[in-house]
Amino acid sequence: MDEPLISVGILTDSVINFTCYGDYYTNNQEDFFSGIFQARVKNGKLVVEGSGKKISDETSIFFRPNSPETEHFMIKDVVIGVQFHWERREKQNFKGTLKLLRKGDKVTAINIINIEEYLKSVISSEMSAKSSLSLLKAHAVISRSWLLSQIEQSKTKGNLTAAQKGMVFTDDEILRWYDREDHEDFDVCADDHCQRYQGITKIFTDSARKAVEETAGLVMKYGNEICDARFSKSCGGVSESFENVWEGKKVPYLSKIVDYKFEPEDYDTNLTNETNATKWITNEPEAYCNTKDKSILSQVLLHYDQETDDFFRWQVEISQEQLQELLAKKLDVDLGAIVRMVPLERGESGRIIRLKITGTKRSITIGKELEIRRALSESHLYSSAFVVETLEEKDNIPGKFVLFGAGWGHGVGLCQIGAAVMAEKGFSFDEILLHYYKGVDLVKIY
Repeated sequence: MDEPLISVGILTDSVINFTCYGDYYTNNQEDFFSGIFQARVKNGKLVVEGSGKKISDETSIFFRPNSPETEHFMIKDVVIGVQFHWERREKQNFKGTLKLLRKGDKVTAINIINIEEYLKSVISSEMSAKSSLSLLKAHAVISRSWLLSQIEQSKTKGNLTAAQKGMVFTDDEILRWYDREDHEDFDVCADDHCQRYQGITKIFTDSARKAVEETAGLVMKYGNEICDARFSKSCGGVSESFENVWEGKKVPYLSKIVDYKFEPEDYDTNLTNETNATKWITNEPEAYCNTKDKSILSQVLLHYDQETDDFFRWQVEISQEQLQELLAKKLDVDLGAIVRMVPLERGESGRIIRLKITGTKRSITIGKELEIRRALSESHLYSSAFVVETLEEKDNIPGKFVLFGAGWGHGVGLCQIGAAVMAEKGFSFDEILLHYYKGVDLVKIY
């Protein structure tokens, strides 16, 4: 197998401003394009203008570098953190080919690039390129495995109905899950919905390059299949099982692990039990990801992720009025005054899979974990592993709800903060991988 080329969706907008640093040739043009350009749709055509030149096409325009190793292009106003609390726009630089695609009256910018070059950016975008080498190498293998698995799965996935996906939509229950969207115009997007990819802007250490080069072509396999390697910021001490977050199928290597060298003392880690989950979430048991060491956290958390620092255990207060407004906005329901929120089902990490919300007018049950996180926050709760305390009750109606929570993200697969701690303790990249993904083999496929 040769090293694959992949296509990454960077941005879709009515106008895309970009700069070619070097000589780029495009479509049927004989001379090179270099300088500042703007792409937009005019009179039903994709038009690129700038630096004294103009080119148009019905559907797509390619900008290919004359010297791929030394030349790059920059795109302005790339949105990162889409729909997350830290959403913002950045200028980003990319190697490889720029493909501009007309999508109705908008333009999509796509980067076509070798997978290993892509990975150098991903591991630097998902965490700091100043991370320890073993952590970066582990993440390179994870990201490579996940990407190749997604591309392979997209070839065989059918258009399943919501019922076939195990989703439920009734007057009394909303149960749905959100996975990576299958994109028809490119393999993956550049944001957290797939993997963070911010071009060569984020590659600023030899460690990031070395991590990818020393693991080139290396993937995790379970049997004959490349692993669908998931990861999140902080599992909270116990990782979650795949079927409790996404499609209801068991994935053996994405199942519960205790994020430590042994079972913590004085805790029962059967967190599907409400009593056990409450004790676990409202305390701070030993776990690799239970750290406040800034030097370790800064390896995993980029500057905008470090705007908050309560990852392992956290607390959120929601007033009665805020909660009613959120539920009306996010779920389009009027439950009246909210009386209680009761977990009906928890996953193996303590994350709530089904939450019953009872109001004075009616009740509704919601799930899975991301639907719960979205419904109870303007952006997202850190996780759905939480217990609820009610305060300021009057006539049996709480004036305030306090959520005590654990972890950040869905909790499936590798725990990035836990892995960073393991790396600092001297674990090698393969030991880290085999801790979080049980029963996998490391295989070089090209």
